[in-house]
Amino acid sequence: MFCDDCKQNPATVHLTQMLNGKKIDMHLCPECAAKKGLMLFTNDKQFSIPNFLGSFLGSEFNLKDMQTMANPKTCNNCGMSFADIRQTGKLGCSECYEAFDSELEPTLRRIHGNSKHLGKIPLRGGERVFLKKEMDELKLELQKAIREESYEQAAEIRDKIKELEKVINEEGSR
Repeated sequence: MFCDDCKQNPATVHLTQMLNGKKIDMHLCPECAAKKGLMLFTNDKQFSIPNFLGSFLGSEFNLKDMQTMANPKTCNNCGMSFADIRQTGKLGCSECYEAFDSELEPTLRRIHGNSKHLGKIPLRGGERVFLKKEMDELKLELQKAIREESYEQAAEIRDKIKELEKVINEEGSR
């Protein structure tokens, strides 16, 4: 089978994508795949976990473009730039999440399906986590009701929040 792009070299890179419910197959030679930015690791770039994670944050072509920017954005805490994060696949510190929020958001959504942690709740002690999550949702509803000037509904939600706070405090004292 020959490359779908150049139609000269043998296709050794096979890519299958789902786009709007339709399956798209591409068969490319390594050169054409590299031109399209589809090659994660070439002969000069060995496989490693940092390289693999860094590939999720953008291709090498985009990384070089970012490095040429005059004033790259850096984390105030550790001094790491987003180009460094793309290259290593690792964040420098916990504050990098906030410093590069807009850059990391699309990648986290693509990898995890969401940018907010929605992990499992432990069996033991999980009731408290569930109640806190419910209280956070009620607080958002309360803000919405106040914005819409639905004060009767806001008072009901406020009462529910107070009840939940009592239950959470009782569980915390056990």
